[in-house]
Amino acid sequence: MKEPKIVVLDSYTLNPGDISWEGFGSIGPVFIYERTAPSEVTARAKDCEVVLTNKTLVSKEVIDQLPNLRYIGVLATGYNVVDIAAANRRNIVVTNVPNYGPATVAQFTFALILHLCHHVWEHDQSVKEGEWQRRKDFCYWIFPQIELLGKKLGVIGYGAIGKAVARLGKAFGMKVMVHSRFPTQSANIEFVSLDHLLAEADFISIHTVLNAQNEKFMDKTKLGKMKKSAFLVNVARGGLIHEEDLAQALNEEWIAGAALDVLSQEPPRQDNPLLTA
Repeated sequence: MKEPKIVVLDSYTLNPGDISWEGFGSIGPVFIYERTAPSEVTARAKDCEVVLTNKTLVSKEVIDQLPNLRYIGVLATGYNVVDIAAANRRNIVVTNVPNYGPATVAQFTFALILHLCHHVWEHDQSVKEGEWQRRKDFCYWIFPQIELLGKKLGVIGYGAIGKAVARLGKAFGMKVMVHSRFPTQSANIEFVSLDHLLAEADFISIHTVLNAQNEKFMDKTKLGKMKKSAFLVNVARGGLIHEEDLAQALNEEWIAGAALDVLSQEPPRQDNPLLTA
C-alpha cells in the first residue's frame, strides 16, 4: 500500500517548537510549513493525500485542484476553515479536535470577565504613575468595581467550552442561563431563548461554532436587546459578531463594554472599527 504524503500548512500556530511532528513520519513523508499564504496552498498540497491545517483556509477551489486528497485534519475545534460541502462531494474525510482546550478557553473567558469587572492593569498603571499617592483617602479606584456574585451569566453555545464556562460561572456564584441549539436536561442549568438571554444577562459569553447560518448574528438588532449595563465576551470566532454594529454599540453606549480575543480578520486590518471603539 502506498504511503500517503502529508502536508502541514501552518505548523507554527499549533507548535512553535515545543512538540515533535516525528510521529507522522511513520505514516508517510511529511512536509511542514510554519505558515502558508492563500496563494501557496494548492502548490504545497499538490499530490498530497493528507492536509493538516489550523487556520489556513482549504477552500473549494483548493480542494478541486488536489486530485489525491483523501483527508483534511483541522488542528483546532472550529472547522469553518474548510469547505465541508466541497469535501463531501469528493468523499474526503474532515476531522477536528473538539476537546483540546475547554479548560484553558474557559479560564481565559473569565480572565476577560474579571478584567471588565476590575480593570487590574489600568489600576496598576495609574498607581505606578502616582495617582494613588496624590489621593487623600486610602481607598482608591478609577473604575467601578463589579461583583460577580448574583450576576446573570448568559452562555451562547453549550459544547465542551460552554459547559466549562458555565461551571466557572456557578463557582463565582453567578446565575447561569444557556442558549443552545441542542438543549439538554439539567437540574442546574436554565435553558432559555436567545431573546430572553440577551435581555436578562449581565455578561454574555459566546461559545458557538461559526457557520453560514450564524455569521454576524450578533448585530445591532441583538446588541440593542442587551441591557445598557451588560458586557459582551467573545472567544469563539470573530465572524460571529457584526463588528461595525458592535463598534457603534460601544461608541453610543448601548452596552457597558466588550472583551474579545477573536476578530473577523486575524491579524486585524488597520481599519477594523473595534480598534478605535
